[in-house]
Amino acid sequence: MTKIIARRREGFTHDIEIGDHSMVIDEPTAAGGNDEGPSPTRVLAASLAACTAITVEMYADRKEWDVGQLEVEVELHADGPVPKSFDVTLRCPGTLDDEQLERVLKIAAKCPVHKALSDNTEVTVTDHVVRSPA
Repeated sequence: MTKIIARRREGFTHDIEIGDHSMVIDEPTAAGGNDEGPSPTRVLAASLAACTAITVEMYADRKEWDVGQLEVEVELHADGPVPKSFDVTLRCPGTLDDEQLERVLKIAAKCPVHKALSDNTEVTVTDHVVRSPA
C-alpha cells in the first residue's frame, strides 16, 4: 500500500507527499487557483504519459529493441474539470520494424495507468472524518 497525502497550503494550492517525494498541485488562475502547479487532471494525464513511456521502455529493454529517445504525448480532452478522453501518441525514433512497432503499441495500452483509467477501478471515499485540534 502506498499513501499519498495532500495538505492545503492556501486556496486550491496543495503540497502533495508521495513517499519521499513531494510536488505542488493547484488550479489555474482562471479556475480560482494560484497556478503554482499543475491541476489534478493534468497530473493524471502526465501519469498516463510517463507510465506509457516506462512500460514501453521496459518491454523494449527486455526484448533488446531500440526505441531511441521515445516520446509519449497525451492530449487531455475535458468537459470543464472532468476528463472525457485521452489521446496517446508515441514517437519512437528507434530502429523498430513494422511488426515491432505494432507490438509496442499493444504494450503501450497495457500500462497500469491506462488500465486504471479504462477499467472499472474502485475508488472508496471513507466516511470517517478525523478532526484536528483547533
